[in-house]
Amino acid sequence: MVDVRPFRAIKYTDKAGNPEVLVTQPYDKIDFEMQRAYYEKSPYNYCRLILPLEADKYRIVHQRIEQWLKEGVLERMEQPAIFVARQEYCIKGKKCVLTGLIAALRLYPYSENIVFPHEFTHSAPKADRLNMLRVTQKDLEQIFLMYPDQEGKSLEFFRDTTKVAPLVKVTDSDSVEYTVWEVTDRRKIQYIQQLLSEKCVVINDGHHRYESALAYRDEMRAKGAGCDDSAFNFHMCYMVPVQDEGLTILPTHRLLKGTKITLEVIEEIKRYFVVTDVVPNAEDIDNYLAEHINEHAFCVYDGKNAYGLTLKHDESVYQFVNAHTSKETKVFDVVILRDVVFKTVLKTVELKIDENIIYVRWTKTALEKVNQGEASVAFLVNPISAKAVLDLALQHERLPEKSTDFYPKPLSGFVMMDISSSEKL
Repeated sequence: MVDVRPFRAIKYTDKAGNPEVLVTQPYDKIDFEMQRAYYEKSPYNYCRLILPLEADKYRIVHQRIEQWLKEGVLERMEQPAIFVARQEYCIKGKKCVLTGLIAALRLYPYSENIVFPHEFTHSAPKADRLNMLRVTQKDLEQIFLMYPDQEGKSLEFFRDTTKVAPLVKVTDSDSVEYTVWEVTDRRKIQYIQQLLSEKCVVINDGHHRYESALAYRDEMRAKGAGCDDSAFNFHMCYMVPVQDEGLTILPTHRLLKGTKITLEVIEEIKRYFVVTDVVPNAEDIDNYLAEHINEHAFCVYDGKNAYGLTLKHDESVYQFVNAHTSKETKVFDVVILRDVVFKTVLKTVELKIDENIIYVRWTKTALEKVNQGEASVAFLVNPISAKAVLDLALQHERLPEKSTDFYPKPLSGFVMMDISSSEKL
């Protein structure tokens, strides 16, 4: 059973200033330019906690939290609470609304079949976040999860909760409007706890943080610290229903460095794909992808030409794909791109981020990076549906790295959670 609980959040006070200069994107979405910009916004900007510029960053973050609590810039709430968070945004001219729950979720090893991953993780980011937990003893950011809610009961709960005045409301640099409501009513909390107890959940974003939290929990247990209700057995999460129409996954385009699309490469690609000339601009490429969204289609751009690739409806091609991909993931475009185009046609070696592959969210940005020489070729892809990701994860399958880009991300800086050994939930 899924165990979610309220917690005594630590949050900014009015003394910290306008919330819009305090909150940030998640730490793994912050590049160096954003980092510097956040620092300039406020001496209390949340980037100074999740991704500090200074050396000895873990100690610095711990000292800052303690200092800001002492100064009254941060405060610990008196009552345990859960929070309802709403994100309103526009994408391709369409207005979208996503609403979810911020609460403490008990940590479960994947083997217990309650929390499911959908992507693989790497050791370095996990070591970093584990060190941050050890020193600060705080959950600084939420893990983003989804769960099935065919009956729509949690959506109804969110609608009722958001009829009152919110705790905070901000608009970020991407024009996404965030609104957060605090819920302390015990009956309402018990209702949503019971509703979610029968669910299973899938991690959207935050696999490294989740696995780091599990490792920290196990370390604390090995020391004999705490009890079953100790906060370190939980992690602060943002949970949304997969049925919410505002749950969007953007494509993650792949840009390769040092790879050339020659006539020989095109001829080899034609063994598996129908190849079509496409006008080399973002609008025409996006239109091609949209028109072939259920046909395992891609676009390739090399700085001069663009081609549309659609998988052939040929038995020999299907046999090849089936032989090179797992049973459950063979239907996913990013897997076909990796195994057929990258490994078989281009014969790429291990692809490492920033070394020989770049991942980009927007088509226009991908084309610009090729034009500017930051990459030699871009492979543009269609997005995966949230329902497909959930179904895949529940079958114990995982997608290649950077297969999904859930948008928008939950902002960091609204609340943090104390997980010191003395804290109970």
